[in-house]
Amino acid sequence: MHGKNSAAEAFIQKYSTVIIMFPIIFWAFAFPLIKLALTELTPINLTILRLFIVCAVFLLVFMIAPQRFTPLQRKDLLPLFLLGFLGLVVYHLGLNYGEQYISPSAASLIIATIPVFTIIFASIILKEKITLTIAAGILLALIGVIIISLTNTPGNPFEIQYLSAAVAVLISALVGAGYTIAGKKLLQRYSALSLTVYAFLFGSLGLLPFLSPSLLTEAAALSWRGWGAVLFLALLPTVIGYVIWYLVLTVKTTSQISVFLYFIPVLSTIISYVLFHDYITWFFILGGICVITGLIIVNTKQKAPREHTKKIS
Repeated sequence: MHGKNSAAEAFIQKYSTVIIMFPIIFWAFAFPLIKLALTELTPINLTILRLFIVCAVFLLVFMIAPQRFTPLQRKDLLPLFLLGFLGLVVYHLGLNYGEQYISPSAASLIIATIPVFTIIFASIILKEKITLTIAAGILLALIGVIIISLTNTPGNPFEIQYLSAAVAVLISALVGAGYTIAGKKLLQRYSALSLTVYAFLFGSLGLLPFLSPSLLTEAAALSWRGWGAVLFLALLPTVIGYVIWYLVLTVKTTSQISVFLYFIPVLSTIISYVLFHDYITWFFILGGICVITGLIIVNTKQKAPREHTKKIS
């Protein structure tokens, strides 16, 4: 078993840059699809329906292959609930509420602050060393995100109708950063799959007080487009995306992995160009170069020793 774990870890270490792009691509698609789903569902019901599907999938996986899961420790019940409720439930509630009133581009820009909060939290809680090189790479990537987000759409895509919406998405960014930091510590005792599943199952219990008859009414009235958006959001960005995120986190530091989130606004613009024929400006190209260069700086110039974490099982 140890040999298999070492081989899996070596594979993820070698191809981590390619592997991490899968959730980044899925999350880039998520912003416009959330906006689409919110035309038929309230933010609370979208969150419940999405996480209900996720939990159903994870329960099925648990029943089919229980041997793949790290045994649950009683002392971790509360931390796992808080990890799932704050990092997943509150994150999605805040994002879904915010996207009622602000554009997907504005939401993705606010969410792009997660790496900043992650690195700040990592230096305080995990004692990760933040070098000037890492800071420079992060700053360069952030500049690229701002250039792209503020210049690549005609008109003013960032007009925020309600300040509360922006604050809600900012809270999502904060708890999203906390999810990565807290998860990094728990990965010392749990595999990536186990931690993701336990966090979703326990955290989603916090949605029970929000259940209402309107959930069944709205779900019954969903169009095929609405169901397509919900299923996509549940299966790809959530089930697959979150598992891959923690898998890569077993071999990378939080500083290295979180900076990839800067790619999301870049990809969102490309997706809009392909799906909605939005144009790409020279500012987009300039911003994209900044983002990619920042990623290269953070991930190839970092010389700090890798943290030792729980082997994958």
